[in-house]
Amino acid sequence: MTRAARTLDLQAHPEADLTDVVEHARSGGVVAYPTETVYGLGGACTAAGARAVGALKGRSEDKPLIALVPSIESVEGLGWTDAARELAAIFWPGALTLVLADPGRIFPTGVRDVRRGTVGVRVTSHPIAARLVEALGGPLTSTSLNEPGATPAMSGSDARAVLDRLGARFAWLLDGGTLARSGPSTVVDCTGAEPAVVREGVIPIGRLRCAIPEIHGTTAT
Repeated sequence: MTRAARTLDLQAHPEADLTDVVEHARSGGVVAYPTETVYGLGGACTAAGARAVGALKGRSEDKPLIALVPSIESVEGLGWTDAARELAAIFWPGALTLVLADPGRIFPTGVRDVRRGTVGVRVTSHPIAARLVEALGGPLTSTSLNEPGATPAMSGSDARAVLDRLGARFAWLLDGGTLARSGPSTVVDCTGAEPAVVREGVIPIGRLRCAIPEIHGTTAT
């Protein structure tokens, strides 16, 4: 039986060429890769790329994907508040997702929340995910690699098994080995007058308040 996903073992070959993976993503294909929290599933930040990821996970467009971006400068067209810039300066690269306004519709449906006109963005600290973003030359969509309601993949072997079960017959897997146990990224909505924690994850509210004392929100995950 042919394995569903084509695998690039970046543990054994950390400098392996990503050209085929990038071409696959740019053509609307999906890629599984390790992040600083869990293995993620994504592709090029296009309408076609978002649809491919959403279809594989059974995810509707009203639950948008986040985008891993190269830097603040690469998404200057978003609605950056002073608080958002301060949080990014302190916690990026890292497990902090910022929800920002996208008034110019920079991001496509499936990544941009069409009801609110917002997008969640993050600069990843994982070297493999960061290398993929750099090679792609732009944002990479991201959602956890798991079946609905199941625990996200934490290793290359887990990721292969999940891709097989999802029926990902045309996917690439960047195998970075086993990840350390981690919570999800912390999500902060920076579209209001004061930033609000939507989901408390790896970065606790207490640390965020050291930078932005007026930040508020919930500790629910």
